[in-house]
Amino acid sequence: MSAIASQAGVFIHESAYVDEPATIGNGTKIWHFSHVMKNVQIGENCSFGQNVFVASNVRIGRNVKVQNNVSIYEGVVLEDDVFCGPSMVFTNVLTPRSGHPRNQSSDYSITRVRRGASIGANATIVCGHTIGAHAFIGAGAVVTSDIPDYAIALGCPARIVGYACECGLRLQFESGRARCPGCPREYERAGELVSGI
Repeated sequence: MSAIASQAGVFIHESAYVDEPATIGNGTKIWHFSHVMKNVQIGENCSFGQNVFVASNVRIGRNVKVQNNVSIYEGVVLEDDVFCGPSMVFTNVLTPRSGHPRNQSSDYSITRVRRGASIGANATIVCGHTIGAHAFIGAGAVVTSDIPDYAIALGCPARIVGYACECGLRLQFESGRARCPGCPREYERAGELVSGI
């Protein structure tokens, strides 16, 4: 049994592999048939569903939920409280070729998913973009550009169709301001940029 697997407060299913060295925070669970490669940093209270792959050198924050069949490749950064829906896809090379491999760290484009963002099932995130804090990416969407904080983005390519509160409820703006219908948070909007008041 590895030192990580025996660490109090960390659960690693017997069918999962965690290569060492890796850092995994207390309360994190790694489920069936998953593989975490070396030099990964995972925060506390994360959950990785069945058949999840985490490549070397990936950084993942606290309280991140990764559903079944998700691969998190080198160059992807997930901040705290991120949700990755089932079978969503990250990429990390813009111009892949089998005959001309690009598999060095310098070849990978950085994709950053900011705190509290949610990515729906079967969405694809083309590398080199940032998904803003508390943004929602709809199921099946294809992200080909940066998505601002609190935005709801749907379709192929993903387009902004609205905005959501930090708690997840849709916001309705009037004269550039919105109050969440379910919590006390308030927001203001200037163009596509939304911020809390």
